[in-house]
Amino acid sequence: MLLVGPDGEKMGVRPTPEALRMARDLGLDLVEVAAKANPPVCRIMDYGKFKYEQSQRDKESRKKATNITVKEMKYRPKIGQGDFDTKTKKVLKFLGEGSKVKVTIMFRGREMQHPELGRRILDDVAEEASHLANVEFGPNTEGRNMVMVLGPDKKKLAALKKAEDEARAAEAAAEAEEAEAATDESGVDTPAADTASAGEDD
Repeated sequence: MLLVGPDGEKMGVRPTPEALRMARDLGLDLVEVAAKANPPVCRIMDYGKFKYEQSQRDKESRKKATNITVKEMKYRPKIGQGDFDTKTKKVLKFLGEGSKVKVTIMFRGREMQHPELGRRILDDVAEEASHLANVEFGPNTEGRNMVMVLGPDKKKLAALKKAEDEARAAEAAAEAEEAEAATDESGVDTPAADTASAGEDD
């Protein structure tokens, strides 16, 4: 076998008994790291420490993995403008928080004969959300429902946040200028009124 030392140094081809003895003398383990290599590669290491560090790395990578949640918002084909606005605001909120949104149009009875009504609503929702998201799926018909999935667009969200930050900064600067101007006006020195003191007649 090709032996690798604890610090990664190559120690040449060694017979298994010798490699085991060397590992034991160092109080370490002999671990096969490339069984299919020719010759197979083994390394002298602290296997317990290696497994612990590996589990920590796996845990860290799981933490960094982004868990994207999928929210759902349901509409009716004959929804009123007020309800449409309320529901669509929630859709935009979910997208702004980084969630995907499944938009579902629920048809009942004869409404199934007018799929264009549902399609129009989905198109309107997609247009309202176009500054935040892209259509990832649909519109497709599933049974009595028509569905579409919107996914947040990171570049669009970043651009929107930048624009909002710039607007807030400009607003703060304008308020500061107004406050400064008001201070200058109120701080203008006005001549003090002379007060005459009446002297007593001799």
